Amino acid sequence: MKPTRDLNTQPERHKAKREPPFSEHGWQARATSAITLAGAFCWVLALNPGAKSQEASTAAALSRPAKSWAADCAKKEESVIQHPGSYLRYRLHEVNQKGDMLRDQIETPQGTVARLIERSGRPLTAEEDAAERSRLNAMIASPGDFARHVRRDDEGKKSALDMLRMMPDAMVWSYAPGQPQLAGHRADEPALIVLDFKPDPKWSAPSMESELLTGLEGRIWIEPRTARLVRMQADIFKAVNVGWGFVAHVYPGGKVTLDQTSAGEGRWMVRHFDEQFTLRALLVKSVRQQTTTDTSDYQTVTAMPYQKAIQMLFATPLPH
Repeated sequence: MKPTRDLNTQPERHKAKREPPFSEHGWQARATSAITLAGAFCWVLALNPGAKSQEASTAAALSRPAKSWAADCAKKEESVIQHPGSYLRYRLHEVNQKGDMLRDQIETPQGTVARLIERSGRPLTAEEDAAERSRLNAMIASPGDFARHVRRDDEGKKSALDMLRMMPDAMVWSYAPGQPQLAGHRADEPALIVLDFKPDPKWSAPSMESELLTGLEGRIWIEPRTARLVRMQADIFKAVNVGWGFVAHVYPGGKVTLDQTSAGEGRWMVRHFDEQFTLRALLVKSVRQQTTTDTSDYQTVTAMPYQKAIQMLFATPLPH
């Protein structure tokens, strides 16, 4: 989870510029001290015929309970995790305790295959490339081992889906003040709904993993047209005991940042993910976890057997 919490930071959009906070100062600047707020409102509408429909759209959107936006967004996020019938090839850059690695990845109906192509920002040595080829060839030769690997990945996805489905009810949702609520200020800025969340004291965690939600608060940015999550910032603001502390104790101060983007053809991807937290597992020593991942270079691919995808990875020259 990432340092420095800044809930006033605007979401990025394909490396877009920062978005200024929404305010009504533009309305007030057009009015004089002799004009009432209602008069100023009518004056602006007269100068800008499109403002009336925009204002009506904003009012209609904000008349919805904030929680309903979160619920719609959670449903759409399921397709980000499961993406049935959609397959991509992309680069994944990951930095964690194991090092700095860049992989070429291809999704298949059987699961995702990945080839390490750079380590610590440098090309692989001949020995490292040979080891990577040997690992992937072993997957081709042993479908059973590959299936076991995919099952572990699927378990992680299931856990993420379970937590995602709980969040609308686990949290108290509210419209974030001083933020863009629908209307962007410039043509290149997206319309956004911005919500704050904090744990609902009336909610009881149904599982050990979901106990983590009781210590999480933050902000999300939603694209209203698609109900897609554009950005999330969250903090672990208090200590959380998982399994009464016997399974894990998560210390306060952890952070999560997540940015998503459209990968084309209706598919959305996690473009940037950053997490850092400290936990003590099974009453053993405390460990600090820090992971940053970035994805890029999205290409739509047809469904193919995972063995063919590995051969496609082999056929692509390594970066120099």
